[in-house]
Order: sequence, then C-alpha cells, then structure tokens
Amino acid sequence: MNETTSSKPMYEKIFDDVKHQIMSNSYRPGDRIPSEKELAEAYNVSRITSKKAMELLAAEGMIVRKPGRGSFVADPETGMQEAAVPGRQDGSRGVNGHGQEQAVKLIGVVLTDFAGSYGTRLIYGMEDAARERDCFLVLRRTFGVQENEEDTIRKLLQLGVDGLIVFPAQGEFFNAEILKLVIERFPLVLIDREIKGVAAASISTDNTKAATEAAEHLFDLGHTHIALLSPPPVDTSAVEDRIEGFVQAHAGRGVAADRSLWICDLTSTLPNSFNDENIERDIGRIMKHLQEQPAITAIFAIEYYIALLAKEAVTRLGLSIPEDISIICFDSPQFRIGEGYAFTHMRQSEEEMGKLAVENVLAIMEQETVANKIKLPAQLIPGESTGPARDQGK
Repeated sequence: MNETTSSKPMYEKIFDDVKHQIMSNSYRPGDRIPSEKELAEAYNVSRITSKKAMELLAAEGMIVRKPGRGSFVADPETGMQEAAVPGRQDGSRGVNGHGQEQAVKLIGVVLTDFAGSYGTRLIYGMEDAARERDCFLVLRRTFGVQENEEDTIRKLLQLGVDGLIVFPAQGEFFNAEILKLVIERFPLVLIDREIKGVAAASISTDNTKAATEAAEHLFDLGHTHIALLSPPPVDTSAVEDRIEGFVQAHAGRGVAADRSLWICDLTSTLPNSFNDENIERDIGRIMKHLQEQPAITAIFAIEYYIALLAKEAVTRLGLSIPEDISIICFDSPQFRIGEGYAFTHMRQSEEEMGKLAVENVLAIMEQETVANKIKLPAQLIPGESTGPARDQGK
C-alpha cells in the first residue's frame, strides 16, 4: 500500500482502500484489520491521519472497534456494529443514567506546571466543565521542557485522546507536535499562548490591556520611574503582550518608557530553571539594579514569582514596601493563610479560561466553529505592596 499522487486527502485514500478490501472480501466479517499504527506505517502518514480513516470506517458501520483487541470487519447480517468514539483508539464506551451506552470523550491536558498563584484554578475550571459535559481529563506536566511536551503529546495521542488542551512551554519555537496537530486539524486549544500566523484556537488573558491597567495604577500613585522585571520575552506571547501594554501605558500618560530601568532576562522562575542557585543570582541582580538606579520608586513584575524575587531584593537592601518601593504583578495566591502579605496584582480569569478551553475543544470535536482567539479580562486587586511614590529628594 503506497501513497498515491492524487489530490485526495490521505485519510480518504486509506478509507477507500480498506473499504474496497472489505467490499471485495479481502477482509471478511469478523476479520481483524490493520491497527491505526500499522496503517500509519504502511502509508507513511501520522497516527492522526490513520485515526481519521478508522473513524470514517466505524461511522459507516464497516468495522467494529473492540477495547484491547483491535478493529474487526462488521457482519452486516448479524448487525455486529459498534459506534466508535471519535479519536479513541479502542472505541471504549460509557453508560449514561438510563443504562444506555454513550461515547466517553477523553481530553489530554498538557501544562508546564501549576501552583497556587496560577494554574490551580485553571484546572478547577477545566474539571468543572469536564464534569458538566461528562468527559474526562488526562493531565501531564512538562516543567517547561519542550522535549517533555513533544513526548507527552505523542503519548496522549497513542492513548487515544479525542482532543488536547496545551499550555505550551516557553521557548523560541513551538514544538513540531503542536504544529502537526494544527496542520492535521486535530481538536486543539492553546492556553495562554498564540501561534502567530497559524489558525490554532487559543484562550488567554488580554495581557496587553491588563498590563496597561497595572501600569496606570502606578502612574495614578505618582510613580514615573518604574522598573519592569520579566523573563526573556522571546516568542512568548503573554510576556510580549504584557511588555507592550506597559509601554502603551507610558505613551498614554506622556511618560518616556526608560528601558534602562528594565531587567528582561530573569530566568530563575522558568519551570526548568527554578533552583536555589538561580534564585539567588536573580535576587542579587535586582539588588544591584536598584542600587544603580536610585530613581526607581516602583517595580512592575511580569509574574508573581518575580514579584517575590523583587520583594526579597528590596528587603535585603533595607528598604520598605511600599514606602520606598511599590510592587505590582500578575497573579497572587488567593489563599494566603499564614503568609500575611498580599501583592497588588492583576488577577486572571483562570476558572473561566479552563471552562472555555474544555467547551471549545469539545465543540471542535463536533466540527463546530469556535472563535480563533479569545481574550479574557483581568481584574486589578489592590494589596499591601503599592502606595504613593516617595519624594524623589529622599
């Protein structure tokens, strides 16, 4: 079985070939047909392509997919047919409250990591939506390592998930597995990231608007010399958009955005660099920066853990928050029992984001049209870390 040169999509070619072999009795009722893996190898295509061909065969009642055993030619005389679950390798099924069988959908969720400051409530939202829609989530963390991300996506596809929700790792390029999913039109929703120039559904915070609002809060308190602290923004849309919003806020107030006050290459908060040595190095860099730039009265931290670095640096210098230095950031733990400190921050709509991700990936499975890019608002939550700018003569 070799790939032909016609313009017909490969999944249709595979479907036609297998159907022809069934109709011509090359495969007889009850015979096992090649698996998705075997067909993918024979036609030199991806598992996603062979999976789609198998779905079409099952939808026409040509084959029966049996959990743990494989796919078999249906017997038209005995009506031996079983509706396959779209995208599932084994055709597994569930039972509804009336004792009737129904398809059980499985959604793979790939996250870099999650914590109380950001991610936990995102998962809450996904789980609530999955429970309401009677589907299940399979969760795996990648810790920001693209190799882990690629391997996880491959394994989830082998497991037979019907769709994927992916929070991509930070990095210069999206991995090949994500781009392959987009090309193959596999049900996919990206969280907190966009692939520029590629039509992949994504749900994120309106980071530009939120950052503008955060910076304007500092301007309203009289701050004009504001340090921006961030990880490397290279092709990471959330970070890039927050920096853009910060710059727009300056332009809107007629204040020059002084980039000499910025540090945009802090790495200790990245999932694969979060260790004591890197943390101490970044705290030291912030301390030195504040000493070299005494005009700074406020810090805009791109994320919560960078705000923690800044707080430690300010404290070690013997300065007070917010009397000497104000700090604003994105995200902060909503439950601070025992912590006793609350940053002024922009709170993202995590639960709504999680619910929409599940609802949209399910809609894509049903071939419904969904918005290509959804941007959710963030809310300014006042805390203890911001106050009026100190007298510059101090």
